Amino acid sequence: MGRRDLLVAAGILRDRFGRVLLVGNDWQGHGRVRHTLPGGVVEHGETLPEALYREIYEETGLKLTGIKHMAYTVHIEDERRGERAIAVAFEATWEGLLNPADPDGFIVEARFCTVDEALDKLDSPPMREPLADYLNTGEPGRFYAFKGWDGRGGLRIPTLKPVVKDR
Repeated sequence: MGRRDLLVAAGILRDRFGRVLLVGNDWQGHGRVRHTLPGGVVEHGETLPEALYREIYEETGLKLTGIKHMAYTVHIEDERRGERAIAVAFEATWEGLLNPADPDGFIVEARFCTVDEALDKLDSPPMREPLADYLNTGEPGRFYAFKGWDGRGGLRIPTLKPVVKDR
């Protein structure tokens, strides 16, 4: 069996109180809800921003009004599952009311959480650690690499800053 490559777009949406939007996923339909940022796999023929707009609307009912910037990128190389996932998280602006209409039926909740509550709900280091860094520093552009969803082999590459030369 070959490796499965996934490209994922995720959104960091905050309300006027600074709370972060999370969605609750029940992927296997067994009542085990896992929380993530809203987003999903980029479909064939879609760009990352197109997938982000579509996934946010499907999972939350919110319409994106713009993308501020790319917040961070995460690479997960999971040999056990035969999967490589590249997830790009964007901070975005939005409008509307929460009203999930996930066509796949996986999303069971969407709600804004305080930063501490959001980080407590994210049970996977590849999901929690990059978001925690970004929310704590406000510095976009970092890259993270993990050897699995359990956080093995975690590596953080700092944001590259432009070099200013004295003349």
